[in-house]
Amino acid sequence: MNDWPEGWTDDNRSGNRYGQGSDSDRPESARVMGHVQRRPAPPQQRPAPPRQRRPEPPYSGGYGDSAEYDSGYNTGQVYGGGGNGGGGRGDGGYIQGRPAPNWGRRIKIGTLSLVVVVLAVSIGTYFWADSKLKREVDLSKVIERPKAGDGTNYLIVGSDSRAGMTADDKKRLHTGSAEGKRTDSMMILHDGSNGPTLVSLPRDSNVEIPSYKGSDSGKFYPARGRFTKLNAAYAEDGPELLVRTVEFNTGLHIDHYVEIGFGGFAKIVDAIGGVELDIPKAFKDKKSGADFKAGKQTLNGEQSLAFVRTRYAFAGSDLDRTKNQQKFLAALASQTATPSTILNPFKLYPTLGAGLDTLIVDKDMSLWSLAQMFFAMKGVTGGDGVSMNMPISGSTGGNLVWDKAKVKQLVEQLNNDEKVTVTSN
Repeated sequence: MNDWPEGWTDDNRSGNRYGQGSDSDRPESARVMGHVQRRPAPPQQRPAPPRQRRPEPPYSGGYGDSAEYDSGYNTGQVYGGGGNGGGGRGDGGYIQGRPAPNWGRRIKIGTLSLVVVVLAVSIGTYFWADSKLKREVDLSKVIERPKAGDGTNYLIVGSDSRAGMTADDKKRLHTGSAEGKRTDSMMILHDGSNGPTLVSLPRDSNVEIPSYKGSDSGKFYPARGRFTKLNAAYAEDGPELLVRTVEFNTGLHIDHYVEIGFGGFAKIVDAIGGVELDIPKAFKDKKSGADFKAGKQTLNGEQSLAFVRTRYAFAGSDLDRTKNQQKFLAALASQTATPSTILNPFKLYPTLGAGLDTLIVDKDMSLWSLAQMFFAMKGVTGGDGVSMNMPISGSTGGNLVWDKAKVKQLVEQLNNDEKVTVTSN
């Protein structure tokens, strides 16, 4: 039986096949199909070493028995085999899909980034605000100081300084144009474990000026038994002599000194959008510019300054004024130390800028200590603190005389950080 295709004989097999002893220089197909042009063979090159390749399954699609070629068409799939509906490269040629996002890791990274940003802003704000403090008062110049007690004592002074104010500001705020500066209000704020205590020192208090060293000259001035109004000590030699006089007449150690002028006071109030107060009785005062109706109302900077400076409209004069000052400062602190101000940069930075630009503090005062003072002031109206005037026993006819027995008891309670039971009356 002939195994060859029809028309083929053994003669075809024996001598006339291309590549098997044929005398023709063309392959059989070229001889049969004359129109096919055979290109000249490329020059012989050294064969490259065979590459190691992954064994492929044998090809069984016809045209020979080659086992080296696998088109993938024999499975009936165009883009890969496997027939299992997809998968990765290892099971049929499909590329696996993108893995699901790791939300836990993303949340951790996002939280960490937020913490870093908040810390950076907070630290930057702290150093910015700290750099604006005017540390001009040197308490190391104060001589013969009493021993420090428990808790922290701040001497808070409101001066009538007009520094940085224009002529229009002075007219609008009814401050006048006096040169220099004097104390318009003085308070001792004690911050201790039994809550804050705020004690107003009337500026007309009758006190003795002790021996002291000049803050600028360093010259020693001996005591001469001279009594005068408390605010005269400030006018005579500034904050250092005022601290020395307060400590000498009370026996209370002053840890920190804080002073703010007229202009800064008004700017702070305006920066937070005003301070709400409940005024029990209407009053007017031409000298301070006050003109208030009774009831709850929001005071702007100009009105606030008029409110804390008024004394001629009251029967108790300076004593009534100090009560209004305490009431206002506590309300200011309470309404400023709120999340709506602290967490709002559009209110926080203007408030800090307005206050710190005009604050004068002692050289050892840190921004942290200032913040503690502020929150202690807030606590005065929060039910945890006490506010009072220095106990008064009488008058010299112009100056207010302190009640020595009550003052001694008050100072002992503050030094021992005890609950204050002394009253102004």
